[in-house]
Amino acid sequence: MLKTNKNRIVILGAGESGVGSAILAKSKNFEVFVSDNGSISQKYKDLLINNDIDWEEGGHTEIFILNADLIIKSPGIPENVPIIKKIVDKKIKIISEIEFAGSYTNAKMICVTGSNGKTTTTLMIYHLLKKAGLNVGVAGNVGKSFALQVAQNSFNYYVVELSSFQLDGMYEFKPDVAIIMNITPDHLNRYDNVFQNYVNSKFRITQNLTPNDYLIYCSDDEVVTNGLNKRNINTNKLPFSLSNKDENGAYVENNNIIINMTNNNFIMSIQDLALQGKHNTYNSMAAGLTGKVLKIRKEIIRESLADFQGVEHRLEPVIKVHGIEFINDSKATNVNSTWYALETMTKPIVWIVGGIDKGNDYSILTDLVKSKVKAIVCLGVDNKKIHKAFSEFAETIVDTSSVEEAVSAAYYLAEKGEVVLLSPACASFDLFDNYEDRGRKFKNSVRDL
Repeated sequence: MLKTNKNRIVILGAGESGVGSAILAKSKNFEVFVSDNGSISQKYKDLLINNDIDWEEGGHTEIFILNADLIIKSPGIPENVPIIKKIVDKKIKIISEIEFAGSYTNAKMICVTGSNGKTTTTLMIYHLLKKAGLNVGVAGNVGKSFALQVAQNSFNYYVVELSSFQLDGMYEFKPDVAIIMNITPDHLNRYDNVFQNYVNSKFRITQNLTPNDYLIYCSDDEVVTNGLNKRNINTNKLPFSLSNKDENGAYVENNNIIINMTNNNFIMSIQDLALQGKHNTYNSMAAGLTGKVLKIRKEIIRESLADFQGVEHRLEPVIKVHGIEFINDSKATNVNSTWYALETMTKPIVWIVGGIDKGNDYSILTDLVKSKVKAIVCLGVDNKKIHKAFSEFAETIVDTSSVEEAVSAAYYLAEKGEVVLLSPACASFDLFDNYEDRGRKFKNSVRDL
């Protein structure tokens, strides 16, 4: 339970996370107030009203906020907005939904972070645990609010996808199994454009691990391994790699995934994995290791990795139109994620890219663009940086200002046997509500061709 005498909780942000936190706080007899600087969607208004929770929208009324004993902040709200500065000045503690909800459940926590692959890995582990018959919920950046599930369900396990923003508001929360997929530059605009600040944020997932817990991590990622070497993390470490063969961990040999824990081997052909490509091999190894930690039977792990259905908006095939394949990778909101998408493609690509740049360094894409991309379609308000990065060696770069225009331009530029790939490498908020909105509108535009 939350060790506090604090009676009044104010929640900033009335989305999935905030409203879930409000309902949990109300159920624990706190005085609750929800404040959103924007407009609150009707479904969340209805939930607040039905639970008799006070709320406001269209601004923050300071007298209702600065008298709080505790603040739960939506992960989307930056630290530098005026109301947060005033809260900090008043020394009111700010925590995340995960920190708050975690104090009201004794369930086992499997927590996944990383710059790329965390949603796929989270859902893959959830699929595996469900298949094993465990009583499990999925939460964090995916699924229903963790806090709402803690209020309304009694799961024995949670698989939780954690962003750096969520980790920033976590202090005492502890995973039983922590997973770090990789760390590459992302969201640097929220971290003073200092990569190390972002790295430190990701490593908060390890801050409370004990010798009885597990840390599963990618040993091919230098940022992760360097971060581990600099920290004294006293827990069970299980690396996964495409090449390094550790005594305990997962690796690839002769086109097989091998998972070795206490001399108990699990072997599965890469060809049998439901999702193909190097990045999905990493995801499958992380999920497989989690299954072994939780003592799930080998045949269940094998079945789960073989029949898992992919994540919407992540390398999602849409349809073929006149022999041109359209793929929705709207979830690729950073450069590294787009690198994986380009690397996976085996046909010539017309690449749709652009949106809100988060401090992107496009240079890591240069070789892939040179060898695989025949044309670039920019989809964003400001595309200057993309032109600067690729105009030297991309034969065709066109600018568009709507998804319909982008799809039409890409269709015109592509030929039979080629791929139109939406993999933006950028956030979506210049033209869309979020990456899901961008992906859905892309799919609708493709189907309208």
